[in-house]
Amino acid sequence: MAKRKTKFVCQECGYETAKWMGKCPGCQQWNTLVEEVSAPSTNSRHVFQTSSTSSKTKPEKINSIKSEKEPRLPTDMPEFNRVLGGGIVAGSLVLIGGDPGIGKSTLLLQVSAQIANKDKPVLYISGEESSRQTKLRAERLNITSDELYVLSETNLQDVINQIEAIEPEFVVIDSIQTIFKEDVTSAPGSVSQVRECTSQLMRIAKNKGIPIFIVGHVTKEGSIAGPRLLEHMVDAVLYFEGERHHTFRILRSVKNRFGSTHEMGIFEMKEQGLVEVLNPSEIFLEERSQGAAGSVVVASMEGTRPVLVEIQSLISPTAYGNPRRMATGLDNNRVPLLMAVLEKRAGLLLQNQDAYVKVAGGVKLDEPAIDLAVALSIASSFRDQVSKAEDVVVGEVGLTGEVRRVARIEQRVQEAAKLGFKRVIIPKKNLDGWKPSSSIEVVGVSTVQEAMKVTLGDA
Repeated sequence: MAKRKTKFVCQECGYETAKWMGKCPGCQQWNTLVEEVSAPSTNSRHVFQTSSTSSKTKPEKINSIKSEKEPRLPTDMPEFNRVLGGGIVAGSLVLIGGDPGIGKSTLLLQVSAQIANKDKPVLYISGEESSRQTKLRAERLNITSDELYVLSETNLQDVINQIEAIEPEFVVIDSIQTIFKEDVTSAPGSVSQVRECTSQLMRIAKNKGIPIFIVGHVTKEGSIAGPRLLEHMVDAVLYFEGERHHTFRILRSVKNRFGSTHEMGIFEMKEQGLVEVLNPSEIFLEERSQGAAGSVVVASMEGTRPVLVEIQSLISPTAYGNPRRMATGLDNNRVPLLMAVLEKRAGLLLQNQDAYVKVAGGVKLDEPAIDLAVALSIASSFRDQVSKAEDVVVGEVGLTGEVRRVARIEQRVQEAAKLGFKRVIIPKKNLDGWKPSSSIEVVGVSTVQEAMKVTLGDA
């Protein structure tokens, strides 16, 4: 008999080594190497013969391949459809991750019920809950459909057998860390198990044309647990974000082979389940304080959708030698950079000031177009001058103090006009090539100093 070999695999990055080490050389994490027993290698002659006869496909000329539009399965949630690029694509494998208790199972159970209500069989596989527990959630969500099948199983082969027997139109795996393959000797949730099970599910989705959604656990840093290969294998990666003690949830797309990336959908958690928020800008601005210094509204793009959110800043004299720089909802390194630009180019003495910057509503913004709004918010709080409540600010700020052009300026201005704002401050380079609406005033600025004069007046 062939001798079984043992190896140690990092559960964070998939690094393999022949001996145990306390610190992984790949990701520099401690105590992540777990022993796994590898299957005995097969005869090399047999492998050669199998590989030489297994390939049946031949290369085709790209001009001779017929391009067909991917059929999509729409749900009753426009927000969910838009994040996926217009609906669920047949044969797609989608990975959704999020913190425990955030609502991943609730969202997928609601989507499953909506598809089942269209007389399409749906298979919901729960590896973490029993069928009765899933039934209790379904009763809370008022889900009653004869086409929705629930299976509490963790064996991959049994899952595949049920998929072939029922032939569903939609499959949910909750979660991939609980599914195991019998011929893989490592424990469920390990790198080998997750990789092999996902690969098997991917072949089923592509061969049978069944869309499969798999739930993935996340690490304490917020990324999906398991090897990075897992995100490369799937067609789309969705993150379900939000605070557990707040009602709003954000479904964000970070990878999508069939649609736009960085798309965002807003949901609100209620007693009857998740309810979509069709106009998130109104939600983010409904509690905005009028006449408060340090408050500026910015029009940010989340995928193809413009979202208006409030940026708040608090500047106060420091009581320590090193002033604090804290940011919530945006990059921590952006705040000291913009404060340095304001100090050098606009003459604001900020080196002895603590700075606290926050994006209201729990949204995370990462595009450069919010630079000008953050800078004006900091200047407003430092001067204790209130900016006009009817203003919206958009623009990227360079290190020399210039305001640079941004993309999709027309959609940002239209969203501001729709919500009743009277004026938009944008980069002057963005004024060319289009005509703004007559219901809103558009002001172009070239530098941070010019933007401060327009919004705050002369100091």
